[in-house]
Amino acid sequence: MTTIAVIPGDGIGPEVVEQAMVVLDRLGIGLKFDVLDHVNATSYLRDGSTLETADMDRVRSGAGILLGAIGDPRVRSVDYAREILLRLRFELDLYVNYRPARLLHDRLSPLRDPARRAIDCVLVRENTEGLYVDVGGTVREGTDHETAIDAEVSTYFGVSRVIGFALRAARHGVCMVDKANAVRNSGELWQRCWRDLGEAHPELVKTHLYVDVAAMRLVEDPASFEVIVTNNSYGDILSDLAAQVAGGLGAAASANINPESGAGLYEPVHGSAPDIAGTGTANPFGAILSGAMLLDQLGRTDEANAVRGAVDRAVAARRCTVDLGGQLGTADAGRAVVSEL
Repeated sequence: MTTIAVIPGDGIGPEVVEQAMVVLDRLGIGLKFDVLDHVNATSYLRDGSTLETADMDRVRSGAGILLGAIGDPRVRSVDYAREILLRLRFELDLYVNYRPARLLHDRLSPLRDPARRAIDCVLVRENTEGLYVDVGGTVREGTDHETAIDAEVSTYFGVSRVIGFALRAARHGVCMVDKANAVRNSGELWQRCWRDLGEAHPELVKTHLYVDVAAMRLVEDPASFEVIVTNNSYGDILSDLAAQVAGGLGAAASANINPESGAGLYEPVHGSAPDIAGTGTANPFGAILSGAMLLDQLGRTDEANAVRGAVDRAVAARRCTVDLGGQLGTADAGRAVVSEL
């Protein structure tokens, strides 16, 4: 048996991750789910617990992590989410955030021009550095002279390994995105790593865009991208934009991985969506497709492709939730994928 650690989390997380487990179990490939259903906002509000040492031991002993969502409007402190998500990313060194954006059906694209709708690209985002490492502080807090500083951290080691991954993952071309014309120091580091590593891949088309131009191009001609590599904050923004161009966040999947160790955290992009939690209307396809990415990491490529194909057929037949043009609830949409398998 292969054990998968599951953190259902908050909001719609338990609802969508349940359907992902149903689909993965249906494949009959010997997966066992270790569900950490106590890691959530309710536990945090009750006793301040987040991800304890024993929980990390269970996570490390598994072959991967399937995460529903973290976030609850009752929790005002940012420490709750950071102590779960960032602890997993940093302690497991999940330095690649891998977010594919693929149009599931032509009707889902918000773009008018049919010739430009067929987005099928991957955002490779550096996941352990940048603005999210919490370097900085506040002085004179609560006064008219309050000053807040957040420092962006980029290292040659961190930048070079994520660019190297993106170059190895591409078949045709990679676009590196930065803002070197305004953010000089980290921009120059990204540019140097890009030049140094790109020389080893003459077979690839290598392009560069500033982040504002990249955002414009993702809307203007999203089909022109294959792989985009960028830093933590730019990747966070661009990947959500790419997901919307591909038809919406509901079906957007992601992986946080360490390619060398094989560690991986797989989660839908949409978040906990507390406004629809408990209504049975959440789209489970993002969680199911995240499960397919987990299968890829386990070397189960045929099964992963079978899951993706089943989702495609369910969407084409409108056997899906309202956001994708169907009328099904969460559980029925999950059953539709199972029946397509």
